[in-house]
Amino acid sequence: MRRFTAEYLRRTREGMWDDSREALADLDLSTRTRILDVGAGTGELSRVLAAASDAEVVCLDADRSLLSVARADTGLSAVAGDATRLPFVDDAFDLVVCQALLVNLPDPAQVLREFGRVSSELVAAVEPDNAAVGVDSTVEAEVELERRVREAYLDGVETDVALGDRLPALFSAAGLSDVRTSRYHHDKSVAPPYSEADLEDAKRKATGEGLAAHETELRRALSGETYDVLRRDWREMGRTVVEQMREREYRRAEVVPFDVVVGRVGPSLS
Repeated sequence: MRRFTAEYLRRTREGMWDDSREALADLDLSTRTRILDVGAGTGELSRVLAAASDAEVVCLDADRSLLSVARADTGLSAVAGDATRLPFVDDAFDLVVCQALLVNLPDPAQVLREFGRVSSELVAAVEPDNAAVGVDSTVEAEVELERRVREAYLDGVETDVALGDRLPALFSAAGLSDVRTSRYHHDKSVAPPYSEADLEDAKRKATGEGLAAHETELRRALSGETYDVLRRDWREMGRTVVEQMREREYRRAEVVPFDVVVGRVGPSLS
């Protein structure tokens, strides 16, 4: 399973549910009593689940350092554990949910079956379709470079990071019924006045640090020479981003589609 830093999770998930919690309507949060957030990371989704329900929310992650952040930031219960072998008895929760977890696992169907074991009612997953991300920018080179990097990353990563419309079939294969799906678009924009996070992202582009975070996957898909050229072009693009920021001219918009899929444990109610 791929590992992420607390900073990365905060940067990519910040503000995701600020205005669009209706995308979670099929989770029936108002009726839940005990919820497990698997792969909770630093607890961004866990916080939303707790705010939208009266349920006890438990954060679970294999990374104890992320869990310590989740515990401190949310005040919720936090348990270290493996998504493939959840440390709970059968039917311990009435909702088991994850966000951006299955795309990072080699066998998501196995994990969904384990979700169904510890849930008495519902299983849900909120997963990005990384093949359908859209980017626009005042730095023309950024749009093309983002496309090249995304295509190479999809070719080089060892899990299915673009589950998209295949996710409902995985739910059904895991024995879940009444599967419902909806698509939520997470809009992320950068414009003046720039936040500290915006400035840090620009710095990561200019130094190549942001690209280096995915070097392993990119080098699986690209020759050494092609990767070096890509890194050079990426850093040059980053310097242009920094220059436009100094003039307060830089703007960027990114849209990341997420599929919200919910299934019922046991036979269909219809």
